[in-house]
Amino acid sequence: MLALPMPSTRLRKLIFISLLVAQGVIIGLIENMIPYPFGFAPGAKLGLANLITIIALFTMPKKDSFTLIWIRLLLTTLLGGTLSTFLYSMSGALLSYFGMLLVKQLGPKRVSIVGISAVGGFMHNVGQLVTASFIAQSWTVMLYLPILSFLGILSGIAIGIAANYLLQRVETLQAFRREYERQTNQTWFTE
Repeated sequence: MLALPMPSTRLRKLIFISLLVAQGVIIGLIENMIPYPFGFAPGAKLGLANLITIIALFTMPKKDSFTLIWIRLLLTTLLGGTLSTFLYSMSGALLSYFGMLLVKQLGPKRVSIVGISAVGGFMHNVGQLVTASFIAQSWTVMLYLPILSFLGILSGIAIGIAANYLLQRVETLQAFRREYERQTNQTWFTE
């Protein structure tokens, strides 16, 4: 049997980022086709594509995970969005990303992946409502925050549980996670 050579580290990283971007775009497009599951909160979504962001936070450097988010946002918008959906998605994704990075700095002894994801769910809604307030030129839109916060935190918890499971069970994710943990000297999982 012919053995193929292992790709270089840089090529492996690019392939990994590309696969995560593709998965995030597909999840995002599928989620856009699902009717809003919350009748009492019009416009609320589960945010399933944020699963990819959580995985990126624990498997790659900040620069690469930030690049992944931008590519995912742009491709999702090009394949099924508008300028307004891009603005809402961008503000939510960026505030969520930076909020999760900030909370992640507390370390594995003070916060879990599930907690980081819950913060991301909350911050995503804050970002979108700030954008909506800016567009509507009224802060009354922020009155919607308690409802969306509750849903965002619940969704963040569910996504965090799923990410935690995948990061511990999928071999490829385990390999990238271990390499990232070696680089950062911060271990989130005991094995």
